[in-house]
Amino acid sequence: MTNGAQDLDHLIALLSKLPGFGPRSARRAVLHMINKRNLVLLPLAEALQKVGATARNCLNCGNIGTADICDICASEKRSTGEICVVEDVADLWAMERSGVFKGRYHVLGGTLSALDAIGPDELRIPRLIDRIQSEDVSEVILALGATIDGQTTAHYIADQLAGVKVTSLAQGVPVGGELDYLDEGTITAALTARKAL
Repeated sequence: MTNGAQDLDHLIALLSKLPGFGPRSARRAVLHMINKRNLVLLPLAEALQKVGATARNCLNCGNIGTADICDICASEKRSTGEICVVEDVADLWAMERSGVFKGRYHVLGGTLSALDAIGPDELRIPRLIDRIQSEDVSEVILALGATIDGQTTAHYIADQLAGVKVTSLAQGVPVGGELDYLDEGTITAALTARKAL
């Protein structure tokens, strides 16, 4: 096998590791990129290199950006006193797509799980508590999945946050559902009809 074929096979193997890609869809994507080299492949390679060098987690909330503090945390318009707690960055992005929430976020980096030995210190729960004590927070919205681990995490956080209003998403989020797979309308309905825990 020539080096060129090995390089193509390597690219296909890497793409097939992405969510939603298998070996066949990765081969189709590589073929499309090669056929559209100047329009797709070269700009994509440049963008991947740039993001690989600059992407980092926000020191404040855990979002992904290119600076130590993300655009949402840095925005004066977002300082509404509300913090929306999500499991991961994909959930934050799903909430942002809905365009309804105007406050700030906090990304936990997962949920509590006794089976996987994930406790509060493995997540960003201590940082959340620090933020609530240091920022002018009037409400914490728990936008966690309707899974057992998500609900366990929500109840744990609610127990830790005395003196601040704690709400959770209401109707629209199906049991066992994850925010990243919901449409904007469902997220909007759930955020609008949130309830106290």
